[in-house]
Amino acid sequence: MNNIIDGKKIRNEIIEDLKKQVKHYLIKPCLAVIQIGDDSASNTYIKSKEKACNEIGIYFKHIKFSEDAKEIEVINKILELNHDDYVNGILLQLPLPQKFSADKIINYIARNKDVDGLTDINLGKIFNNKNGMISCTPLGIMKLLERENVDLAGKDVTIVGRSNLVGKPLLGLLLNKDATVTITHSKTKNLKVHTKRADILIVAVGKKHFITKDMVKENAIVIDVGINKEDGKLYGDVDFDQVKEHASLITPVPGGVGPMTVASLMLNVVSAYQKQQK
Repeated sequence: MNNIIDGKKIRNEIIEDLKKQVKHYLIKPCLAVIQIGDDSASNTYIKSKEKACNEIGIYFKHIKFSEDAKEIEVINKILELNHDDYVNGILLQLPLPQKFSADKIINYIARNKDVDGLTDINLGKIFNNKNGMISCTPLGIMKLLERENVDLAGKDVTIVGRSNLVGKPLLGLLLNKDATVTITHSKTKNLKVHTKRADILIVAVGKKHFITKDMVKENAIVIDVGINKEDGKLYGDVDFDQVKEHASLITPVPGGVGPMTVASLMLNVVSAYQKQQK
């Protein structure tokens, strides 16, 4: 039995589906990505977003500011894009250089163009179970579980990590699907007690092989969100080789959640476009 969830395959299916939809649009959707500075990881992520846009037929607009730019210049650019009918999605590439406040800048993005789902309004909508933009990685995880026909109702889910990007939005999304959710973090005592009882374990802490086999329940579903680079190689937060013998389903790193994050961004761009056309 192959218990490895193929994120690349699911990503390609989503991209193909979007390509077919976009082919029929007279005006193509447009994604604007704002970058401040020249972080090498950010450059790589932006290229993968551009590649996905090109595959589908979405216009890609890359707006780059130097580290010396003033916060107000970036905000003014966002306000301009908010009013541009040809731009359907706006994304601020993170992380930002230290002198900038990501939280402040993101909240200037119009909520219907916030394709990263990170404005306070869109995060709040998740917890009220209202239709808003959902952050890309949590949306990707939900899509993976959906494609694998995982019924979340009544399942014990443990999330390791409480970031605004992954842990907190996931908490709301899983509750909306009637899961019983525990969220753990750096101050949690007896972490193993919580991970060991989880039917579904989702790990997003950014520490190589943080989760070992003895921390995982037999036949659990394990979703590894971590990306840790060491000597040019990528590793997850889960000790994959150990844990895969133990899990009923598991995502690899790379090739699991990563490809789904970009696919979810594309879903959000097309969804934003459709709502704006109405």
